[in-house]
Amino acid sequence: MKGIILAGGTGSRLFPVTKGVSKQLLPIYDKPMVYYPLSVLMQAEIKEILLISTPQDLGQYQRLLGDGSRWGINLSYLKQDKPNGLAEAFIIGESFIKSDPVCLVLGDNIFYGSDLISHLKFAINQTNESQKATVFGVKVKDPQRYGVISFDEKGNPNEIIEKPKIPSSDYAVAGLYFYPNSVIEIAKTIKPSDRGELEITSINQFFLNDKKLNIEKLEREFTWLDTGTHESLLEASQFIQTIEKRQGLKVGCLEEVAFQNGWISKQLLIKTANSLKNTGYGEYLINKYSGNDN
Repeated sequence: MKGIILAGGTGSRLFPVTKGVSKQLLPIYDKPMVYYPLSVLMQAEIKEILLISTPQDLGQYQRLLGDGSRWGINLSYLKQDKPNGLAEAFIIGESFIKSDPVCLVLGDNIFYGSDLISHLKFAINQTNESQKATVFGVKVKDPQRYGVISFDEKGNPNEIIEKPKIPSSDYAVAGLYFYPNSVIEIAKTIKPSDRGELEITSINQFFLNDKKLNIEKLEREFTWLDTGTHESLLEASQFIQTIEKRQGLKVGCLEEVAFQNGWISKQLLIKTANSLKNTGYGEYLINKYSGNDN
């Protein structure tokens, strides 16, 4: 399976901050925002990853992340000239995806939960074995900001509506999607919405109509953060700080995920940690992995 991080857009809701820097490069506590979705793909054991961003921002990501080799992954980059919608990622990334299934994660979304890996593995299994797409439904207090899942009287999903004025449920589609390879051709057939964008909701509705959309509900023990506003940016940083301080574990630590996956050696992990030894991030890795066999 291939992975795509979509880190485009203007970040207009975060102006003037994002006038000078891409939104997904802003810090969430002690890491760039993009570390968190990248760590999700890595936890799903996806090693071939494409990052899509704007022409003016792409170089910043390349300087930050490089080719991914220090985490045992392969990172490549492509540009999205205009914010034409999430579904355009599959058209832009067609030559990268080739004949593989694909997971798309939005660069400003953070996922946290003890059961995350099992949810990821289930979604991959559904895609590989049943050729089904999987999206995640999360209860939110402001569903009108998202794609909303409508359910029939038996609790089965029957429609997904993008940013409805009157939501039919409080289940929003989170920014993490698993698709079989057919998503490329489906993306080519959908028409721009009234907003002038190729909506990911149109793709999800296509799979739903074809009875090939699995909706995984993430319950209250799971946290999904969409960091699109100043308030949510601050809340996300406070949440990560609280979790890390309480548990003594890092969230979105790429070196740790890579090491636990067996993709990098302890020597490479410690080398990276030493280059960051004057930071809490580096000290965490040194204290946890230097001189033991974790």
